[in-house]
Amino acid sequence: MKTRKATAARASSSASPSPSPSSSTLPLLSNMPRKSSLFKHTLIATVFFLLAIYAFFSTFFHSPLSPPDSSSPSFLDLDRISSQENPNDSPHKVKVFMYDLPHKFTFGIIQQHSLARGGSPVPDVTTLKYPGHQHMHEWFLFSDLSRPQSDRLGSPVIKVTDPEEADLFYVPVFSSLSLIVNAGRPPGSGSDYSDEEMQNQLVDWLKGQEYWKRNNGWDHVIIAGDPNALYRGVDHVKNAVLLVSDFGRLRPDQGSLVKDVIIPYSHRISAYTGDFGVKDRKTSLFFMGNRYRKEGGKIRDLLFQILENEDDVVIKHGTQSRENRRAASRGMHTSKFCLNPAGDTPSACRLFDSIVSLCVPVIVSDSIELPFEDIIDYKKFSVFVETTTALKPGYLVSLLRKVPEEQIIEYQKAMKEVRRYYDYTHPNGTVNEIWRQVSQKLPLIKYMINRDKRLVKRELSEPNCSCLCSNQTGMISSL
Repeated sequence: MKTRKATAARASSSASPSPSPSSSTLPLLSNMPRKSSLFKHTLIATVFFLLAIYAFFSTFFHSPLSPPDSSSPSFLDLDRISSQENPNDSPHKVKVFMYDLPHKFTFGIIQQHSLARGGSPVPDVTTLKYPGHQHMHEWFLFSDLSRPQSDRLGSPVIKVTDPEEADLFYVPVFSSLSLIVNAGRPPGSGSDYSDEEMQNQLVDWLKGQEYWKRNNGWDHVIIAGDPNALYRGVDHVKNAVLLVSDFGRLRPDQGSLVKDVIIPYSHRISAYTGDFGVKDRKTSLFFMGNRYRKEGGKIRDLLFQILENEDDVVIKHGTQSRENRRAASRGMHTSKFCLNPAGDTPSACRLFDSIVSLCVPVIVSDSIELPFEDIIDYKKFSVFVETTTALKPGYLVSLLRKVPEEQIIEYQKAMKEVRRYYDYTHPNGTVNEIWRQVSQKLPLIKYMINRDKRLVKRELSEPNCSCLCSNQTGMISSL
């Protein structure tokens, strides 16, 4: 090995040329390229090292999670997907049990209403149809829970047939229809039916139910759509979630926005099917209804006096009748704005008629409460005017005439987007929205049940309302 290396070294030495006089400087010049190359390699290696460090930290600490592959969902998505596939099996949905009330509180009231108007008795009252009325909400909710759960796909609540499984209990009394059985009939000309007696019997029946007594009625839901419905018995059922049109006839200790649900009247005007715009809406402001009301509704007569001589305003006195409804439908469909003053109580069915007619509501009712305000912004399609301001001569018509056509069209578009929420016949309309609102009350209901168990019962000289009550603060004009 050593011999071979020595031989190679001598051969290499003998093959090299003889050094020139300047050969002493050549080694320095020949080393410069080698040092430069080494520096380049070192620099490149350093850069790659830094890039590797950056990639490492970016990958494990800064990269956003990639979207999950829909074909292989992670365990975090399983509950959501399961719920979508089996919406009625969702463990998060509120379970509602509907009482099988004696017929005297449901179909029996329909028969009494018919008899008071000259109808004949029928052998099976369950074959009767609920009469067309602005308070048909009680019929639509009853019909919804009467269907098999398999036909209720998309509902926010689950119907159960075992009360032990229920979170809430629905009492489907036709309280609003009961109120008007003898309405408008002279004494002695109608039936001998008594709404007051029906209320007393309902309260007695409820107080005898095991599930009412269990939690003092806190987990029950009772509909009283007409402001005067259940007026005699409301003190006995005020712990329940009340489905009401407004709080006009309820004391603060009986009803509140926290405990109860505001529901819309069932509109009686057919929905407008034409295009957006004002071309076919020649009337500036329209109103047709009872001119003379009590309490807050006295503003109607005052507005009549101010508006009835305006050229582009149609304001008529009219009561509920088939012909008047047709006239109101024509009027709303051909008007830009529809006046919605307070009635005997702050709300009236006319508001919901105007929405489905795409006639911009002009609301003059300072204490009004509106349905579904957690998802609907009424200022997007309604004009609110404070009562005392609306009564200034010339103010209202001057305000509305200044609204440009483009703004009216925007109002109409907004109304069309939300009008399903006021349609009780829509598969995803009013009924579902009411149940959604009711289901949101469950945490509060559980709170009140537990709180009620430890409170010391005492008599109070004044009603005690420990929750948010109805709107008594007035409102701001919108334009």
